Amino acid sequence: MNKKKISKIIQESDTFMLSTHVNPDPDALCSELALAEYLRSLGKKVRIINETELLDRFRFFPGAGRIKHAAELKSVKYDAAIILDCGDLGRIGEVRRLLQDDKPLINIDHHITNDNFGSVNLVDPEASSTAEMLFELLVFWKAALTKSIATNLYCGIMTDTGSFRYENTSPRTHLTVAKLMEFDIDISALYARIYERIPLRDVTVFTRIINRFETYRKGQLVCVELRKNVMSGLSEDFDLRDALFKFLRSIAGVEVIVILTEFTRSVTRVNFRSSSRVNVAKVAGAFGGGGHKRASGCVVEKGMKETKTMILKEIESQL
Repeated sequence: MNKKKISKIIQESDTFMLSTHVNPDPDALCSELALAEYLRSLGKKVRIINETELLDRFRFFPGAGRIKHAAELKSVKYDAAIILDCGDLGRIGEVRRLLQDDKPLINIDHHITNDNFGSVNLVDPEASSTAEMLFELLVFWKAALTKSIATNLYCGIMTDTGSFRYENTSPRTHLTVAKLMEFDIDISALYARIYERIPLRDVTVFTRIINRFETYRKGQLVCVELRKNVMSGLSEDFDLRDALFKFLRSIAGVEVIVILTEFTRSVTRVNFRSSSRVNVAKVAGAFGGGGHKRASGCVVEKGMKETKTMILKEIESQL
């Protein structure tokens, strides 16, 4: 049983390196932070190292100030590495160069496209989030939870379930959250800190973009293009894609949403959301990406126009 294998590695190791995917979301960050706090409570030494620098809007997560930036480090000594909420090793970016081949590599994740890259893998696509999985691991270990651990786990679950609206929300999810709420966490304040602090200038950009989205297949498919010049006018902390997805999925009849973001003239990032029929993990997989059936992404090494044509063709084959 992989939980027991992970337990054994933790017992036998004194120092740990934790990491997650580039551009980490709250599930990724909060899972790192919760696990790090637990390991430190056992007397272990823990370093959280990510490629992407922490956004200001996530600095309120308990323990966030201890996250390090990979670019600052030439090497890291550790007994075991734990990668959280990451479907494949390529997604950890620069942190990959810090890994040591002779050390245990634990992979804890809930993405259906996870390729089991670890020496020990705990992958559960039925879980709503990695934070939900981590809660169950802590229970398995009979860990003494704290308010800060509960806060981090709650934020991870809340955000990955779309505030408990997405279909990955299950009775298991609500039972987990019920236990976390016993620690008197202020769920209203947490929601507000994450979702209700949009700068006015970003609202102006958002409304301009919303006025230019395109629809296909009688409104079943929606596509938005984000050019570099538009993105440069946004605050670093504003999650434009998340805001667009929330708005566009509220439109009656929309089955699939595609957001194309221009990295360079020859590289395009693509994010997908689906409400029912279309498996967007499969669509993303066709272009080397991955994720979930209803939420996925990929990076295509082509310009936006060519990428858009290829992506729409792939989606329309499923509609």
